[in-house]
Formats: sequence, structure tokens, C-alpha cells
Amino acid sequence: MVKKTPYRSAKSLSKAPPKPKPKPAPKQPAEPTSAPAPPLLPLNLQQSLLNLFNTSFSAVLSSPSLPALLQSTKEALYARDFDAAFARASQESLEAYAARWSPTRALGYASVLVGLDSHLKSLERQIQVPAGPDSGSAPAVSENEEPHGDEPAARDDRQPTASIKILALGGGAAELAASAAILSLNPSLHASVHLLDSAPWSAVTGTLLSAIVNPPPLSKYASAATKASNAALVSSASISSTFSQLNMLDLSRDEWAGTMGGESLLVTLLFTLNELYTSAGIGKTTSFLLNLTATIPDGSLLLVVDSPGSYSEAAVGKESKKYPMQWLLDHTLVKDEPVEGCLWEKVDSHDSVWFRLADSLKYPIPLENMRYQMHLYRATRP
Repeated sequence: MVKKTPYRSAKSLSKAPPKPKPKPAPKQPAEPTSAPAPPLLPLNLQQSLLNLFNTSFSAVLSSPSLPALLQSTKEALYARDFDAAFARASQESLEAYAARWSPTRALGYASVLVGLDSHLKSLERQIQVPAGPDSGSAPAVSENEEPHGDEPAARDDRQPTASIKILALGGGAAELAASAAILSLNPSLHASVHLLDSAPWSAVTGTLLSAIVNPPPLSKYASAATKASNAALVSSASISSTFSQLNMLDLSRDEWAGTMGGESLLVTLLFTLNELYTSAGIGKTTSFLLNLTATIPDGSLLLVVDSPGSYSEAAVGKESKKYPMQWLLDHTLVKDEPVEGCLWEKVDSHDSVWFRLADSLKYPIPLENMRYQMHLYRATRP
């Protein structure tokens, strides 16, 4: 069972002094104060995502060194030494991070994407469906990765008829799993997922991708019915993924144009932008946003998810005056006139949202709920 942030019940109102009672008005439903909103992501799918992480990183989850690995990462993050936490981290430390902190984020990100379905529809483009018995795709693998296992993933009769491009900046295991969750809800959709980060996540995302496109392992005592119904979360024909180990702050505009291509796509900055403001500074981060603005294709969407409120602030000037991340982002992008030939429109925004884990979900180690702010922008080129 996973650990969750405790809920607080509403305090009862004190009784008023006795007085003549008017005819009672119909009761209005009270605002829920303790129960979370109905999940946008089906609970069985949430459990399937947790199972993916459990399967992919079972070795580190059961390792006696896990507490020490997590403590080392937490100390680096507390010191805001992101290079120590990720770029210079050992492979075992990266696996420990993915096993500990990526599951909740994957579920939260997937819920965000489900809630934005009407906006994401605008990015879908029709693709030609392969015909014939040999049309099945080989298992998707990360860039520079070899297929995992000796046998390819079982072919699936489902063939996607539409495709969407996703560029996850600062992306890793959580973004990949969230993308797979959306595809599992839309069997006719294919996603091309490009993960780009300065840390070496290739092996971690390759391991997770193998678990996504292959049926989960079963006990040798599993029934015939269980074996017959055992299937991968996503058809290997429905997802392709690449990973690029690059520092997004160092990319030129030509490199950004080559990375994004000419078709509209979803660009994500999930718990990444505030890290950039904090570690690289406002100047470099603003320059990155302007380079992205100058090269992003018409009709593309930019999704920013990060810590809410005072957790996402950046200091400016000698007096270190602090500004909210959202204000800095809007100040850079949202103008009355086009910026770098692009006009950004904020199409959805929430200052503080809770993603809460259900009691019924199971995972080998405790997980926490996730609170975040979310902002979605659409790029147009007048």
C-alpha cells in the first residue's frame, strides 16, 4: 500500500442561538474537503503503471543500498546540486530515483494529459496503416539502446491510425510512462516520444520501454486464462521513443529547429523549468525560451508543470528579489505582439492542483501525493 498525504476533515459549524425556524431550503451539496476529485486516470491503469516501475526496477527496489542511494539524491537536491543528483550520478542512483520518485509523477502527468485531451487532439495527424500479415512493428527501443530480451514483443492486432509527437525537455521515465498511459486509453493513436535531458537516462528509459511494450512477467503457477489474457500495456506499433543526452540551454536555434521538425508537437517542461531558473539563472533560461519560441512549429503546445507557489520562485538582481516562475514565464512568452515571430496564447492554467494516490494502489515502497501548478500555451505564427 502506498503512503498518502493525510486528509483533513472540515470543522463543524458552531450552533446559532435558538430562533424561529423558517421553512428549510433544499440542501446544497457541500464542497468535498477530504476526498479527492474522481480520478481522470482509471485506477486499474494507475496500478498497471506502478507495476511497470516495479518490474523494471525490481533489483534496486529490493537492494539493501536503496535507502543510502535515495538519501544521497535527496541531499544533492536539497543543495540544488542537480549535476550531482543526475548528470554525475551512478546508474544505480538513477534507477533508484526512477523507482522512488517517477511513479507518482508518471501517474500525475498522465492525469494532466488526459485532462488536456481536447487540446492534444489538434496535434494528431493521420498516418497510413500498414497492411498485410507482416505489418507488425519491431519493439520500440531508445536511441542507442539494444532490444531487451531475446524475443520481440508479441505483436498486437491494434494498428494506430493517428500519431502525435512529444518532445519532453528534461524528460525521463515519468514522461515515457505517462505517454504510454495515454496510448493505452487510445489504441488508435501512435506517439513518437523524444526525451531530452543532460543526465544519462538512456538505460533507465530503455528498461522501462521494454516493460511497456512486452507482456508483464507471470508466475509459473499462473492459470491458462491469466496467461491467455496477459498483454503489454501498449502495442509496440503504438510507441517509438528516443533519448538524447543534451543540455537544452546549449542548443542553437538551428539545433532546436532540427530537433522539433516542421510539424506541430507537444513540448513538455515537467518539473524542469524552475530547476533551470534556479540552477542556470533567469538570463540563460529566458534565452532558452526565446530560442524555443523562434523555432517551434505553428500550432504546437507547450506544457509546463512544476511545484506550486513559493516553491517555484527565482531571485533577480543584487537585492535577490524573488519572482514566481509563472510570472517570469508569462513575462517572456505572453505578449500583445509576436515574440520571435511567434504569438503565445495561454489556453489552460491552474495555480495549485493535488494528485492523490488511492488507498487501493500497491507498490513496494511508500509514495507520496503530488501537488503542482500547470500551464498550457499554444504557439501560432501570424
